[in-house]
Amino acid sequence: MNIKPVYQLTARQVILLGVTTALIAIGATAFVYAIANYWRQIDNSSVSLAESAPLPGITDPSATTDEQNSIEVYKAISPGVAFISTTSYQQDWWGGVQEGKGNGSGSVIDNQGHILTNNHVVADAQKLTVNFGGDRVYPATVVGRDEDTDLAVIKITPPAEGLTVVPLGDSDKLVVGQKVLAIGNPFGLDRTLTTGVISGLQRPIRARNGKPIDAAVQTDASINPGNSGGPLLDKFGKMIAINSQILSPAGGSVGVGFAIPVSTAKRVVPQLIQFGEVRRPKLGASLPEVEDLIARGYKLPVDKGLLVYSLVPGGAAERAGLKGITQDGTIGDIVLSVDGQPTNSVDDLYRLLDKKQIGDTVQVEVFRGGRAVTLPVKLQTAPTNTRRPVQ
Repeated sequence: MNIKPVYQLTARQVILLGVTTALIAIGATAFVYAIANYWRQIDNSSVSLAESAPLPGITDPSATTDEQNSIEVYKAISPGVAFISTTSYQQDWWGGVQEGKGNGSGSVIDNQGHILTNNHVVADAQKLTVNFGGDRVYPATVVGRDEDTDLAVIKITPPAEGLTVVPLGDSDKLVVGQKVLAIGNPFGLDRTLTTGVISGLQRPIRARNGKPIDAAVQTDASINPGNSGGPLLDKFGKMIAINSQILSPAGGSVGVGFAIPVSTAKRVVPQLIQFGEVRRPKLGASLPEVEDLIARGYKLPVDKGLLVYSLVPGGAAERAGLKGITQDGTIGDIVLSVDGQPTNSVDDLYRLLDKKQIGDTVQVEVFRGGRAVTLPVKLQTAPTNTRRPVQ
């Protein structure tokens, strides 16, 4: 007679795993991220981003010198680069109010006054102002923020004479070595131009909340504090990425900067303008990584995957019949793949679901009872209930 092993966790292990999983959920590994291809499906009647806008004043780069090209791009685009000033207030221990100030950059993306920037530029601000290099200062409000991609949209009331819109390019067609230009406000020096090349593509970086941002553009164009949120441009004057991070031991530019590709902005911005947030599909399950658990001494039937620790009541995973750990510590399901793609880490799951939309059905392969089982799961926005082990 064949006896199948039953994998159980001790009460102490369940408690420890629950605490660890809760910390992970609060910190860097919530469930999923992003709704891909949303750009093509949203009604853009009120969001006229200028991907195909003509660029007057910029000569065909092949017909002019590199120096003249840089001059022309700067003259054409810099009026659309915003100097964003932020003010925050915090009460100190003695009841007084401490005022904090900061600055960053942004790009005008339509004639309605929407400005694209980094989330970390505006996240903690109680007051926002914008100027474009002159004496006039515009009050601004936050339209929407997305911590996972570190992008945000703010808005000003456009002046009667209109605004210069920074046109969007195509970050999917970039090549290493091509010329790029960065315009921003490093250290408060408004509308500073630096130039360089694309040093690398598909660089993995992380937002400040720990979520992965894939396919970042690496550049040696000088980027410093204050450049965040400003455009990285190609030689035609089109924004191909949003300057976001630098790799620097001392905090200044050492020639290794990272920018979020404009393809990510095209997906995120319409939702930020329409909803004020990015509405993402979720599995509705707490999923610690098997490799990490094994490294910490847990005995599990497979060496890779995501353990279904607990389910969100009413969430997609629970509705589909996935099983979490029971009260006596018996292990339920371990997610092996989604739509045939391995899920060895939570980051793997992010990337897979990044291509999905709310309402899509994915095929989730789980290890259950000694064999692999595939379950269809309809993705949805998960309730915000506190997660609990399955009864």
